[in-house]
Amino acid sequence: MNEENIISLIKEDQWMMNILKAAKSLNLPDWWICAGFVRSKIWDTLHHLSERTPLPDIDVIYFDPTNMDELVEKKLEEKLTSLIPNIPWSIKNEARMHIKSNMPPYSSSVDAISKFPETVTALGVKLDEKNNVILTAPCGIHDVVHLKVKPTPFFTVTEERVKIYKERMEKKDWQSTWSKLKVFHIHNSC
Repeated sequence: MNEENIISLIKEDQWMMNILKAAKSLNLPDWWICAGFVRSKIWDTLHHLSERTPLPDIDVIYFDPTNMDELVEKKLEEKLTSLIPNIPWSIKNEARMHIKSNMPPYSSSVDAISKFPETVTALGVKLDEKNNVILTAPCGIHDVVHLKVKPTPFFTVTEERVKIYKERMEKKDWQSTWSKLKVFHIHNSC
């Protein structure tokens, strides 16, 4: 599986395209739908699952340093819920998320994605002006398509981040859903 295959999987999935079109309609700066939205589609396909694995949330991110009010995010979530109800929308302005995560400031949404805990989560998709699916994978797609769960380099730097990665692996328990996964512990992977 390569980047074109991933883009095709998403383009052929009407549910995913509807979600992408709804997010695009907000006209947010530097927006992406990231993490499980992309990762789970790839893993469901590689595991030949006939039904979509339910997502705890649909992570829409954007980057706007001119307005970092959290209320704006809640209003945007309400707007998306009015467009497509029954979707667990989660909208975050990455220009402020470093404060919540106690991290250095991000320079863009893709910079924030590159600093997600796992390489398999460091993925995002959006639509361009012609509704073509654009994929970003700052840590590459090797790990996600080879079912290897590893920390991003950013999460191997400090003991605090290593601990966060380890706790997430225990809590997520992805192997109970996707049995072919191999979870790695601290190892530089980008």
